[in-house]
Amino acid sequence: MRAQRRVSVWYRGWLACLLILLAACAAPSRDEAPQTHYRQAADEIQAIYEAALPSLPLSKRRHYAQRLYRLTGEARYLPANRDYMASLADRLEEDIAGLGTPGVVERRSRESVENYPRRTAKQRARAEMLAEWGEIAYARRLLFRLVQAEYHGMLDTLPGHERALDYLGEVDWEPFLTDPEVLGVYAAQVANQVHFLHQLGVMDLRREVEAAFRRRYPPEVVAGLDSDEYRNWLYGLTHFVIAASRYYQQQVDAEAHGWVLQALERDADRLMVEATEDIQAEVALSFLLVGRDDHPLVGRVRDALVAAVDPRAGIIPSPGGSTDLDSGEHRNVLAIMVLGWRGELYQGPFRWQVDYGVSGERAGFGSAPASCGDSSRLMLR
Repeated sequence: MRAQRRVSVWYRGWLACLLILLAACAAPSRDEAPQTHYRQAADEIQAIYEAALPSLPLSKRRHYAQRLYRLTGEARYLPANRDYMASLADRLEEDIAGLGTPGVVERRSRESVENYPRRTAKQRARAEMLAEWGEIAYARRLLFRLVQAEYHGMLDTLPGHERALDYLGEVDWEPFLTDPEVLGVYAAQVANQVHFLHQLGVMDLRREVEAAFRRRYPPEVVAGLDSDEYRNWLYGLTHFVIAASRYYQQQVDAEAHGWVLQALERDADRLMVEATEDIQAEVALSFLLVGRDDHPLVGRVRDALVAAVDPRAGIIPSPGGSTDLDSGEHRNVLAIMVLGWRGELYQGPFRWQVDYGVSGERAGFGSAPASCGDSSRLMLR
Protein backbone atom coordinates (compact mmCIF):
# COMPACT_ATOMS: atom_id res chain seq x y z
CA MET A 1 0.00 0.00 0.00
CA ARG A 2 2.81 2.39 0.89
CA ALA A 3 4.50 1.62 -2.43
CA GLN A 4 1.24 2.25 -4.28
CA ARG A 5 0.78 5.58 -2.48
CA ARG A 6 4.36 6.59 -3.34
CA VAL A 7 3.75 5.75 -7.00
CA SER A 8 0.45 7.64 -6.92
CA VAL A 9 2.05 10.74 -5.39
CA TRP A 10 4.95 10.55 -7.85
CA TYR A 11 2.54 10.14 -10.77
CA ARG A 12 0.39 13.10 -9.71
CA GLY A 13 3.47 15.25 -9.30
CA TRP A 14 4.83 14.21 -12.67
CA LEU A 15 1.46 14.89 -14.30
CA ALA A 16 1.23 18.33 -12.69
CA CYS A 17 4.70 19.25 -13.97
CA LEU A 18 3.80 18.03 -17.44
CA LEU A 19 0.60 20.10 -17.46
CA ILE A 20 2.50 23.20 -16.32
CA LEU A 21 5.07 22.72 -19.08
CA LEU A 22 2.37 22.23 -21.72
CA ALA A 23 0.49 25.29 -20.53
CA ALA A 24 3.65 27.38 -20.61
CA CYS A 25 4.38 26.20 -24.14
CA ALA A 26 0.85 26.80 -25.39
CA ALA A 27 0.20 30.13 -23.71
CA PRO A 28 1.82 33.25 -25.13
CA SER A 29 4.74 34.60 -23.14
CA ARG A 30 4.73 38.18 -21.92
CA ASP A 31 6.58 39.14 -25.08
CA GLU A 32 4.35 37.05 -27.34
CA ALA A 33 0.99 38.22 -25.95
CA PRO A 34 1.16 41.74 -27.43
CA GLN A 35 2.37 40.29 -30.74
CA THR A 36 -0.68 38.01 -30.83
CA HIS A 37 -2.90 41.04 -30.16
CA TYR A 38 -1.27 43.02 -32.97
CA ARG A 39 -1.48 40.14 -35.44
CA GLN A 40 -5.13 39.62 -34.66
CA ALA A 41 -5.79 43.29 -35.48
CA ALA A 42 -3.82 42.93 -38.73
CA ASP A 43 -5.76 39.80 -39.68
CA GLU A 44 -9.08 41.56 -39.15
CA ILE A 45 -8.16 44.53 -41.36
CA GLN A 46 -6.66 42.17 -43.93
CA ALA A 47 -9.84 40.07 -44.15
CA ILE A 48 -11.89 43.16 -44.98
CA TYR A 49 -9.50 44.32 -47.69
CA GLU A 50 -9.06 40.95 -49.29
CA ALA A 51 -12.80 40.48 -49.57
CA ALA A 52 -12.99 43.84 -51.37
CA LEU A 53 -9.76 43.54 -53.37
CA PRO A 54 -11.31 42.48 -56.73
CA SER A 55 -13.51 45.59 -56.72
CA LEU A 56 -10.69 48.08 -56.05
CA PRO A 57 -8.99 49.99 -58.91
CA LEU A 58 -5.94 48.33 -60.47
CA SER A 59 -3.57 50.86 -58.87
CA LYS A 60 -4.86 49.97 -55.39
CA ARG A 61 -4.85 46.22 -56.10
CA ARG A 62 -1.23 46.53 -57.23
CA HIS A 63 -0.25 48.58 -54.18
CA TYR A 64 -1.87 46.13 -51.77
CA ALA A 65 -0.89 42.84 -53.42
CA GLN A 66 2.69 43.92 -54.08
CA ARG A 67 3.28 44.71 -50.42
CA LEU A 68 1.50 41.71 -48.98
CA TYR A 69 3.41 39.43 -51.35
CA ARG A 70 6.73 40.92 -50.23
CA LEU A 71 5.88 40.28 -46.59
CA THR A 72 4.39 36.79 -47.02
CA GLY A 73 5.55 35.31 -50.35
CA GLU A 74 2.09 33.82 -50.75
CA ALA A 75 0.91 32.85 -54.24
CA ARG A 76 -2.59 34.23 -53.66
CA TYR A 77 -1.21 37.73 -54.27
CA LEU A 78 0.16 36.87 -57.70
CA PRO A 79 -3.01 37.43 -59.82
CA ALA A 80 -3.27 41.12 -58.87
CA ASN A 81 0.44 41.52 -59.62
CA ARG A 82 -0.09 39.79 -62.97
CA ASP A 83 -2.76 42.32 -63.94
CA TYR A 84 -0.45 45.18 -63.05
CA MET A 85 2.50 43.73 -64.97
CA ALA A 86 0.41 43.46 -68.14
CA SER A 87 -0.68 47.08 -67.82
CA LEU A 88 2.88 48.18 -67.00
CA ALA A 89 4.29 46.48 -70.12
CA ASP A 90 1.72 48.24 -72.32
CA ARG A 91 2.46 51.65 -70.82
CA LEU A 92 6.22 51.25 -71.14
CA GLU A 93 5.86 50.17 -74.75
CA GLU A 94 4.08 53.47 -75.43
CA ASP A 95 6.64 55.43 -73.41
CA ILE A 96 9.61 53.93 -75.25
CA ALA A 97 8.03 54.45 -78.66
CA GLY A 98 7.33 58.09 -77.82
CA LEU A 99 10.96 58.80 -76.95
CA GLY A 100 11.85 58.56 -80.62
CA THR A 101 9.21 61.07 -81.73
CA PRO A 102 10.01 64.81 -81.55
CA GLY A 103 7.73 66.77 -79.25
CA VAL A 104 6.23 63.76 -77.46
CA VAL A 105 8.18 64.20 -74.20
CA GLU A 106 7.26 67.88 -74.05
CA ARG A 107 3.57 67.13 -74.67
CA ARG A 108 3.48 64.36 -72.10
CA SER A 109 5.19 66.62 -69.56
CA ARG A 110 2.52 69.27 -70.05
CA GLU A 111 -0.23 66.67 -69.78
CA SER A 112 1.31 65.28 -66.60
CA VAL A 113 1.10 68.70 -64.95
CA GLU A 114 -2.38 69.43 -66.34
CA ASN A 115 -3.72 66.10 -65.09
CA TYR A 116 -2.08 66.31 -61.67
CA PRO A 117 -4.78 66.19 -58.96
CA ARG A 118 -5.50 69.52 -57.25
CA ARG A 119 -8.06 68.56 -54.62
CA THR A 120 -5.87 69.47 -51.61
CA ALA A 121 -3.49 72.34 -50.87
CA LYS A 122 -0.58 69.86 -50.91
CA GLN A 123 -1.53 68.61 -54.37
CA ARG A 124 -1.89 72.15 -55.71
CA ALA A 125 1.55 73.09 -54.35
CA ARG A 126 3.10 70.04 -56.02
CA ALA A 127 1.40 70.74 -59.33
CA GLU A 128 2.71 74.32 -59.29
CA MET A 129 6.20 73.08 -58.42
CA LEU A 130 6.26 70.48 -61.22
CA ALA A 131 5.09 73.07 -63.73
CA GLU A 132 8.39 74.89 -63.16
CA TRP A 133 10.59 71.89 -63.97
CA GLY A 134 9.78 71.09 -67.58
CA GLU A 135 10.31 67.45 -68.59
CA ILE A 136 10.84 66.31 -64.98
CA ALA A 137 7.06 65.95 -64.76
CA TYR A 138 7.19 63.21 -67.41
CA ALA A 139 10.60 61.77 -66.51
CA ARG A 140 9.51 60.98 -62.93
CA ARG A 141 6.62 58.85 -64.23
CA LEU A 142 8.88 56.99 -66.65
CA LEU A 143 11.39 56.44 -63.84
CA PHE A 144 8.70 54.92 -61.63
CA ARG A 145 7.50 52.56 -64.37
CA LEU A 146 11.01 51.43 -65.24
CA VAL A 147 11.93 50.65 -61.64
CA GLN A 148 8.68 48.72 -61.24
CA ALA A 149 9.62 46.68 -64.32
CA GLU A 150 13.04 46.05 -62.78
CA TYR A 151 11.50 44.97 -59.47
CA HIS A 152 9.30 42.47 -61.34
CA GLY A 153 12.16 41.07 -63.44
CA MET A 154 10.63 42.48 -66.64
CA LEU A 155 13.05 45.24 -67.59
CA ASP A 156 15.45 43.24 -69.75
CA THR A 157 12.55 41.71 -71.71
CA LEU A 158 11.20 45.12 -72.83
CA PRO A 159 12.32 46.03 -76.36
CA GLY A 160 14.09 49.37 -76.37
CA HIS A 161 14.42 49.68 -72.60
CA GLU A 162 18.03 50.82 -73.07
CA ARG A 163 16.71 53.88 -74.89
CA ALA A 164 14.52 54.74 -71.91
CA LEU A 165 17.42 54.35 -69.48
CA ASP A 166 19.61 56.50 -71.72
CA TYR A 167 16.91 59.18 -71.73
CA LEU A 168 16.76 59.22 -67.93
CA GLY A 169 20.55 59.57 -67.88
CA GLU A 170 20.25 62.73 -70.00
CA VAL A 171 17.78 64.40 -67.64
CA ASP A 172 19.35 66.96 -65.28
CA TRP A 173 18.11 65.39 -62.05
CA GLU A 174 20.48 66.89 -59.48
CA PRO A 175 19.16 70.48 -59.46
CA PHE A 176 15.61 69.18 -59.07
CA LEU A 177 16.33 66.59 -56.39
CA THR A 178 18.43 68.97 -54.27
CA ASP A 179 16.27 72.08 -54.62
CA PRO A 180 15.04 73.34 -51.19
CA GLU A 181 11.63 74.35 -52.57
CA VAL A 182 11.13 70.93 -54.15
CA LEU A 183 12.12 69.21 -50.91
CA GLY A 184 9.65 71.42 -49.05
CA VAL A 185 6.65 69.86 -50.80
CA TYR A 186 7.95 66.64 -52.39
CA ALA A 187 10.38 65.07 -49.91
CA ALA A 188 9.20 61.45 -50.05
CA GLN A 189 9.12 61.44 -53.85
CA VAL A 190 12.64 62.87 -53.95
CA ALA A 191 13.88 60.09 -51.65
CA ASN A 192 12.20 57.54 -53.90
CA GLN A 193 13.55 58.96 -57.12
CA VAL A 194 17.16 59.21 -56.02
CA HIS A 195 17.09 55.53 -55.01
CA PHE A 196 15.27 54.50 -58.20
CA LEU A 197 17.95 56.19 -60.30
CA HIS A 198 20.64 54.33 -58.40
CA GLN A 199 18.83 50.98 -58.54
CA LEU A 200 18.45 51.26 -62.32
CA GLY A 201 22.14 52.12 -62.71
CA VAL A 202 21.34 55.52 -64.21
CA MET A 203 23.23 57.71 -61.70
CA ASP A 204 24.06 57.84 -58.01
CA LEU A 205 23.00 61.08 -56.33
CA ARG A 206 22.20 59.58 -52.94
CA ARG A 207 24.91 61.42 -51.03
CA GLU A 208 24.06 64.77 -52.62
CA VAL A 209 20.34 64.41 -51.99
CA GLU A 210 20.79 63.26 -48.40
CA ALA A 211 23.01 66.28 -47.75
CA ALA A 212 20.48 68.63 -49.36
CA PHE A 213 17.65 67.17 -47.28
CA ARG A 214 19.61 67.57 -44.06
CA ARG A 215 20.55 71.17 -44.95
CA ARG A 216 16.89 71.92 -45.66
CA TYR A 217 15.72 70.36 -42.39
CA PRO A 218 18.19 70.79 -39.50
CA PRO A 219 16.70 70.10 -36.04
CA GLU A 220 16.11 73.78 -35.26
CA VAL A 221 14.10 74.19 -38.47
CA VAL A 222 12.11 71.00 -37.89
CA ALA A 223 11.11 72.27 -34.44
CA GLY A 224 9.36 75.26 -36.02
CA LEU A 225 7.59 73.53 -38.91
CA ASP A 226 3.83 73.72 -39.25
CA SER A 227 1.94 70.41 -39.32
CA ASP A 228 1.84 70.12 -43.12
CA GLU A 229 5.55 70.58 -43.67
CA TYR A 230 6.36 68.57 -40.56
CA ARG A 231 4.54 65.64 -42.13
CA ASN A 232 6.40 66.23 -45.40
CA TRP A 233 9.69 66.03 -43.49
CA LEU A 234 8.66 62.82 -41.72
CA TYR A 235 7.39 61.28 -44.93
CA GLY A 236 10.67 62.09 -46.64
CA LEU A 237 12.74 60.66 -43.80
CA THR A 238 10.95 57.33 -43.86
CA HIS A 239 11.30 56.99 -47.61
CA PHE A 240 15.07 57.16 -47.49
CA VAL A 241 14.81 53.80 -45.72
CA ILE A 242 11.80 52.36 -47.56
CA ALA A 243 13.18 53.14 -51.03
CA ALA A 244 16.57 51.72 -50.04
CA SER A 245 14.79 48.45 -49.21
CA ARG A 246 13.52 48.32 -52.81
CA TYR A 247 10.10 48.76 -51.28
CA TYR A 248 10.13 45.94 -48.73
CA GLN A 249 12.27 43.48 -50.69
CA GLN A 250 15.45 43.55 -48.62
CA GLN A 251 16.85 44.56 -45.26
CA VAL A 252 18.43 48.01 -44.96
CA ASP A 253 21.73 48.81 -43.27
CA ALA A 254 21.04 50.46 -39.92
CA GLU A 255 24.37 52.25 -39.74
CA ALA A 256 24.01 53.88 -43.16
CA HIS A 257 20.57 55.18 -42.16
CA GLY A 258 21.40 56.00 -38.56
CA TRP A 259 20.74 59.69 -39.17
CA VAL A 260 17.15 58.85 -40.16
CA LEU A 261 16.54 56.67 -37.11
CA GLN A 262 18.07 59.25 -34.77
CA ALA A 263 15.85 62.00 -36.18
CA LEU A 264 12.74 59.83 -35.71
CA GLU A 265 13.77 58.97 -32.16
CA ARG A 266 14.37 62.62 -31.35
CA ASP A 267 10.90 63.58 -32.54
CA ALA A 268 9.03 60.54 -31.21
CA ASP A 269 6.66 62.43 -28.91
CA ARG A 270 5.65 64.99 -31.51
CA LEU A 271 5.15 62.52 -34.36
CA MET A 272 2.89 60.37 -32.19
CA VAL A 273 0.61 63.41 -31.89
CA GLU A 274 0.86 65.16 -35.26
CA ALA A 275 1.60 62.44 -37.81
CA THR A 276 -1.20 60.61 -39.56
CA GLU A 277 -1.52 56.84 -39.20
CA ASP A 278 0.06 56.41 -42.65
CA ILE A 279 3.20 58.24 -41.58
CA GLN A 280 3.32 56.63 -38.15
CA ALA A 281 3.19 53.21 -39.83
CA GLU A 282 6.08 54.15 -42.12
CA VAL A 283 8.06 55.34 -39.10
CA ALA A 284 7.63 51.88 -37.57
CA LEU A 285 8.51 50.22 -40.88
CA SER A 286 11.74 52.23 -41.00
CA PHE A 287 12.83 50.54 -37.77
CA LEU A 288 11.52 47.13 -38.80
CA LEU A 289 13.45 47.26 -42.08
CA VAL A 290 16.74 47.68 -40.20
CA GLY A 291 15.91 44.82 -37.81
CA ARG A 292 14.93 47.02 -34.85
CA ASP A 293 11.68 45.21 -34.11
CA ASP A 294 12.10 45.82 -30.39
CA HIS A 295 12.45 49.59 -30.60
CA PRO A 296 10.01 51.34 -28.21
CA LEU A 297 8.69 53.55 -31.01
CA VAL A 298 7.55 50.48 -32.93
CA GLY A 299 5.45 49.41 -29.95
CA ARG A 300 4.00 52.90 -29.56
CA VAL A 301 2.98 53.00 -33.20
CA ARG A 302 1.45 49.54 -33.04
CA ASP A 303 -0.63 50.53 -30.02
CA ALA A 304 -1.77 53.70 -31.80
CA LEU A 305 -2.75 51.78 -34.94
CA VAL A 306 -4.81 49.26 -32.98
CA ALA A 307 -6.54 52.08 -31.10
CA ALA A 308 -7.30 53.88 -34.39
CA VAL A 309 -9.35 51.02 -35.86
CA ASP A 310 -13.02 51.95 -36.21
CA PRO A 311 -14.95 49.18 -34.37
CA ARG A 312 -17.84 49.30 -36.82
CA ALA A 313 -15.91 49.51 -40.09
CA GLY A 314 -13.04 47.29 -38.92
CA ILE A 315 -10.43 49.49 -40.60
CA ILE A 316 -8.52 52.68 -39.78
CA PRO A 317 -10.53 55.67 -41.02
CA SER A 318 -9.09 58.81 -42.55
CA PRO A 319 -8.33 61.84 -40.34
CA GLY A 320 -11.72 63.13 -41.50
CA GLY A 321 -13.49 59.93 -40.47
CA SER A 322 -13.98 58.33 -43.91
CA THR A 323 -14.01 54.53 -44.01
CA ASP A 324 -13.95 54.29 -47.82
CA LEU A 325 -11.88 51.22 -48.72
CA ASP A 326 -10.45 52.69 -51.91
CA SER A 327 -9.10 55.93 -50.45
CA GLY A 328 -8.04 54.16 -47.25
CA GLU A 329 -6.04 51.36 -48.88
CA HIS A 330 -2.63 53.00 -48.41
CA ARG A 331 -3.20 53.69 -44.73
CA ASN A 332 -4.62 50.26 -43.95
CA VAL A 333 -2.15 48.11 -45.87
CA LEU A 334 0.66 49.88 -44.00
CA ALA A 335 -1.12 49.09 -40.74
CA ILE A 336 -1.41 45.42 -41.77
CA MET A 337 2.32 45.36 -42.48
CA VAL A 338 3.32 46.89 -39.15
CA LEU A 339 0.90 44.90 -37.00
CA GLY A 340 1.42 41.61 -38.83
CA TRP A 341 5.20 41.91 -39.38
CA ARG A 342 6.83 38.47 -39.55
CA GLY A 343 10.43 39.55 -39.95
CA GLU A 344 10.62 38.03 -43.43
CA LEU A 345 10.90 39.73 -46.82
CA TYR A 346 10.39 38.29 -50.30
CA GLN A 347 11.72 39.71 -53.56
CA GLY A 348 9.56 40.37 -56.59
CA PRO A 349 7.22 38.91 -57.43
CA PHE A 350 9.05 38.23 -60.67
CA ARG A 351 7.35 37.70 -64.00
CA TRP A 352 8.20 33.99 -64.11
CA GLN A 353 6.66 33.47 -60.67
CA VAL A 354 3.45 35.14 -61.81
CA ASP A 355 3.35 33.09 -65.02
CA TYR A 356 3.73 29.79 -63.15
CA GLY A 357 2.05 30.69 -59.84
CA VAL A 358 5.23 29.99 -57.85
CA SER A 359 5.64 31.39 -54.34
CA GLY A 360 8.78 33.35 -53.55
CA GLU A 361 11.93 32.66 -51.58
CA ARG A 362 12.75 34.66 -48.49
CA ALA A 363 15.20 37.50 -48.75
CA GLY A 364 15.86 37.57 -45.01
CA PHE A 365 18.67 35.72 -43.28
CA GLY A 366 19.56 34.25 -39.92
CA SER A 367 17.38 31.87 -37.90
CA ALA A 368 14.77 32.33 -35.24
CA PRO A 369 15.28 30.64 -31.87
CA ALA A 370 13.11 27.57 -31.50
CA SER A 371 10.45 27.58 -28.81
CA CYS A 372 8.06 24.73 -27.97
CA GLY A 373 9.05 22.96 -31.14
CA ASP A 374 11.51 23.19 -33.97
CA SER A 375 10.27 26.00 -36.21
CA SER A 376 13.38 27.64 -37.59
CA ARG A 377 12.95 30.06 -40.47
CA LEU A 378 14.94 32.68 -42.29
CA MET A 379 14.54 36.00 -40.54
CA LEU A 380 15.70 39.59 -40.62
CA ARG A 381 18.17 39.95 -37.79
